[in-house]
Amino acid sequence: MKLSNSIKNLLRFLGIKAAGFLINVLLFTVKIRIDNKESIERLIANNQNFVVAFWHGSMAIGWYLHRSINCSALVSKSKDGDVLAHILKKWNYKVVRGSSHIGGNEALLMLLDLVNSKYSLAITPDGPTGPIHKMKAGAVITAKKGNVPLILAGIGCNRKIVFKSWDKFELPLPFSNVFVKYSDAITIDQNLSYDETSNIILQCEEMLNNLQKEAIESC
Repeated sequence: MKLSNSIKNLLRFLGIKAAGFLINVLLFTVKIRIDNKESIERLIANNQNFVVAFWHGSMAIGWYLHRSINCSALVSKSKDGDVLAHILKKWNYKVVRGSSHIGGNEALLMLLDLVNSKYSLAITPDGPTGPIHKMKAGAVITAKKGNVPLILAGIGCNRKIVFKSWDKFELPLPFSNVFVKYSDAITIDQNLSYDETSNIILQCEEMLNNLQKEAIESC
């Protein structure tokens, strides 16, 4: 997982620990409303792990939202990955470090290992380099092969800084309002063919973009 250059330079200037503290303070002031939270709460109540996906530009709230629920993340071994890993560990994530030049198959094996170890997985399916809001295969394939549900999360914020990065990274302003809209749990048949799975990926991309639009409009 890579951060935008603007955020990366800011966090390096502040230092890892200071950056983590300031982000915690900032996000503590944000008011978060959630629609269809029951879809995740039911899974947690049944001790069912899952994959939750949100767009890369919304990852500040996305990561924060799923702290302390036995969640995991794959983070690169790069210097900017050091910052993200520090923050996620403070948020009780199980963090696995992979190469910043990791291949698709190796990354998938790491993700499956987390899911098979009964961790839920929080993932940005258009990361780490885009294109923006175009879903790559990782989230769907991990849910399919790991036989766990997939949840999609649209995230909108009414007051924010939008950085000039490929993902249009959003940093909420203090005391802003955030609206999160979850999908219902999506079960992906392990017996689907390659073409059928590709169609599911496209359907999930469309669904997540619709959820994102609805969340923005509801802020």
